Amino acid sequence: MSDKISRLLEAAADRTVTVVRGITDEQLGAPTPCSEYDVRALAAHLLQVVVNFQALAAKKEADFGVPPEPLEGAWRERFAEETVRLIDAWDAPGAEEGTSGAMGFPARTVGAMVLGDLTVHGWDLARATGQPYEPAGVLLDVVGEEFRALAPMGRKMGVFGEPVPVAEDASPFDALLAAMGRDPGWARP
Repeated sequence: MSDKISRLLEAAADRTVTVVRGITDEQLGAPTPCSEYDVRALAAHLLQVVVNFQALAAKKEADFGVPPEPLEGAWRERFAEETVRLIDAWDAPGAEEGTSGAMGFPARTVGAMVLGDLTVHGWDLARATGQPYEPAGVLLDVVGEEFRALAPMGRKMGVFGEPVPVAEDASPFDALLAAMGRDPGWARP
């Protein structure tokens, strides 16, 4: 598989869209491994992320300070449609070149951020709703490398939690989750 962000997003979106479609209305109030969010709030946050990173791919600004829109109507299908738009946005010529966003990060780093959000929040939602989730292995190299570099700043900004200890032989995905402050063994109550 290509390491082009749009191709990697296809793999991440495929898995996460499946999880989102599997969320029942009864599960929306359930806790998630991302402790500040229940399922409803995390799904709304992730939808906002997917939309905002479309703008960042086009070198436009995105406002993450605005609260996410509430989940209404056919929000699961909207999520699926917006991930297609996200992939298309990152597939556009020049999307991975230059810088994106107010912080002036390299565009490829910004693409890896949304790739990580789709992957990790897909896992969060799967764990919270009792669904299986296994990320595509090819994603872990790109996301792991970028997120290890971003971790100190992410912790300072409150986006990543403090690292969680894992065994030396932990899987690459468990190590990534732990580096972001997630307990890879989290189970729904």
